[in-house]
Amino acid sequence: MKQKLLFMALVSIFLAIDVHQEIDAASHANKKRVIVIGVDGMSPDGIKTAPTPVMDSIMKNGSYTLNARGVLPTSSSPNWKSMISGSDTEQHGVTSNKWQKDKFILPPTTNGIEEIYPTIFGLAREQRPDLKIGAIYDWKGFGRLVEHSALDYDSYEATGKEELDEDETVQLAVTYIKNEKPDFLFIHMDHVDHTGHQDGHGSPHYYEAVTKADRLIGEILQATKDAGTFDETIVIVSADHGGVGTGHGGESLAEIEIPFMLMGPGIKNNFHIINQVMTYDNAATVAFILGLNPPYSWIGRPVRTAFK
Repeated sequence: MKQKLLFMALVSIFLAIDVHQEIDAASHANKKRVIVIGVDGMSPDGIKTAPTPVMDSIMKNGSYTLNARGVLPTSSSPNWKSMISGSDTEQHGVTSNKWQKDKFILPPTTNGIEEIYPTIFGLAREQRPDLKIGAIYDWKGFGRLVEHSALDYDSYEATGKEELDEDETVQLAVTYIKNEKPDFLFIHMDHVDHTGHQDGHGSPHYYEAVTKADRLIGEILQATKDAGTFDETIVIVSADHGGVGTGHGGESLAEIEIPFMLMGPGIKNNFHIINQVMTYDNAATVAFILGLNPPYSWIGRPVRTAFK
């Protein structure tokens, strides 16, 4: 009888510890902010070859892999959609750059808060309506992939411009970070991809574009310091695809391999992520940081090995 009572007492203690740890984890997650910086067309080769002191520092002070993978086809729309939707093309249905909300071949397997496949933006708005959420992007086409009703700030709606250049994009982000201190912000830069198409991946001008992206990422990090949010912000840097010659869309490693790096509170320092990372793990990782429950349809997994 005594043994039975002792066993029951121990079980109660373990259950109490478990619940307490879950509450602490959720509370800790709720204190964190996330900024995802996506650089269109930035290959691992670009980071390895071009001078990139800021991203080198992120990798040294955070966790990273230069062998993450996008999805097929290695075009922008399918990969940006996968990055923000925790899923592959056969699920979200964005199979080419021709995709439009009212013009597509493959319907999504499910919808989120709008008539498109659920993204991290809609998920965050639905589960944590208190969050301040923004999306700032060079390429207007990125905006059609997002539930706009989930955003507090949308760069296209704020400026009315069809396209922004990379300097305008980052300046908007810097101002928004300083003034609003967002809980979740996605920043998209397009100039590296433009240079790859014009001058070729691996060209001197391409590497110069990667170096400029690195400098602009530094300006974003500085903005969090100026805003007083640096110590509570996890920054994720990635890309949609690489390239070969002046194009992309094929099945080569040069086109499908992408960088994935993250730095901030709770992230391991100078840690090389050796497990496979897919671009759709990006949204799942953001959900994990913000304490959100991902939809059943998502296949992405948080990159847990990067966390302390």
